[in-house]
Amino acid sequence: MTDARKLDGDYDYVIVGAGTAGCVLANRLTEDPKTRVLLLEAGGSDNYHWVHIPVGYLYCIGNPRTDWMMKTAPEPGLNGRSLVYPRGKVLGGCTSVNGMIYMRGQAADYDHWRQLGNTGWGWDDVLPYFLKSEDHHAGDSDMHSSGGEWKVSKQRLQWDILKAVQEGAKEFGILPRADFNDGRNEGTGFFEVNQQNGVRWNTAKGFLRPAMKRPNLRVLTHAETETLLFDGKQVTGVRYVRKGTRYDAFAGAEVFLAAGAINSPKILELSGVGRGDVLAEHGIALHHESPGVGENLQDHLQIRTVFKVQNAKTLNTMANSLVGKAKIALQYGLTQSGPMSMAPSQFGMFTKSNPDLATPDLEYHVQPLSTDKLGDPLHPFPAITVSVCNLRPESIGTCHVQGADTKVQPHIRLNYLSTDNDKQVAAKSVRQARMIMTAKALKPYQPEEILPGPAMESEEDLVKGVGDIATTIFHPVGTCKMGSDASAVVGTDLRVHGLDGLRVVDASIMPKIVSGNTASPVVMIAEKAADMIRKRA
Repeated sequence: MTDARKLDGDYDYVIVGAGTAGCVLANRLTEDPKTRVLLLEAGGSDNYHWVHIPVGYLYCIGNPRTDWMMKTAPEPGLNGRSLVYPRGKVLGGCTSVNGMIYMRGQAADYDHWRQLGNTGWGWDDVLPYFLKSEDHHAGDSDMHSSGGEWKVSKQRLQWDILKAVQEGAKEFGILPRADFNDGRNEGTGFFEVNQQNGVRWNTAKGFLRPAMKRPNLRVLTHAETETLLFDGKQVTGVRYVRKGTRYDAFAGAEVFLAAGAINSPKILELSGVGRGDVLAEHGIALHHESPGVGENLQDHLQIRTVFKVQNAKTLNTMANSLVGKAKIALQYGLTQSGPMSMAPSQFGMFTKSNPDLATPDLEYHVQPLSTDKLGDPLHPFPAITVSVCNLRPESIGTCHVQGADTKVQPHIRLNYLSTDNDKQVAAKSVRQARMIMTAKALKPYQPEEILPGPAMESEEDLVKGVGDIATTIFHPVGTCKMGSDASAVVGTDLRVHGLDGLRVVDASIMPKIVSGNTASPVVMIAEKAADMIRKRA
């Protein structure tokens, strides 16, 4: 790689990351034809068939064409295991590789953000931004809208065993819910998904492709940002590498980090913005002290309980033969339906680990398939996975650089199950999953627990068992949190405290993780950010 720097040019805005948030920003900011925008993406195009076929997430995760290929540090709470930690490295970012579930979270999540001092981020404030980009299959209503860029569809297949789980949950007072996205998601239902006619709908399709027709947007793939450029406390642009050559791109107005909860703090730290002791340890000169960078990492830990069943059709039995696979492929090829159109999870439940809680703190993703662990072959017998995650973990992690080399992934430490309450909730959630599977509606299927195993009964044994089987559900947030306290990285306008010309716009700004899947909240964050940016301009 040459050390010679080439001048890329001047823009009004430079966006780092063409992922969930970056594609939205690029679209909204270029609606003004006088605004010049550069969008930099370290990955490549999303013109890869497995991006668009919904079941293709299995081939995008762990694939360097579409994934950053990261791993966590060994986790004591997971009995020393290190987890594969997928992050989208492709146009559309994580919306090109995720589970496609459309979920806003609970109204209480955003009202809590507001109560923490983040004025303008309560439920009533953010709902209009969810509605702004939505194209909901049911059309316009008080809680939904049509005609936007972010398509929301019903899934195109059904499983009798999942309907039986829903009937069984009713026996324990967990009732069907018509809409998980009206601000209160307690109950059961089939997830709505970001698809169109059985094909994945990512932010590259919804937001970026229309914007790329505009002459005032330039999109560069395989362009990895190395550092921010400064004039004192003013961020003036970025330095990036593409095809072995370094370039400097300058922003007359602002730079936006939209690289996600792992890579946005990485870029800040490589630029000398962060905790002085962390930077000094790796020989990086401190440019601006911001002690919250890389702190406050939160994620949802998924406990994948597995139950063998009888007299039921599951994907295990359908996909474990060449004939079965051929039938599945033919069905998708002819109708864009069937198992290849599946989101990773089809059926959901939101419940409470403690009846005294005001809102649900558990989310179930129930799947008509099973493996020993994600990515392994399907079991040779019919089974379902009843996975459950704690929506409000108290365990907080960190994400910091491991050196000045941009090619080295950050040190990702989640600290899963590091608090007594998180351990208690984990044990309670396994017991609740077991309880639901004893329902009369499920007796014809004779559920038999495989994981974590029926011999585990005490809280101590269950926590250890959870440590052996639990995995991330890929929802990292919080590493550049919004707020006004000493550990906050950005303010309510998402501008980095103490610096001019720089905002962070992605999941890293969440002060607390939302009670659900995170992709659509990030779309909302970008919509709100774009509105603030244009008003300021």
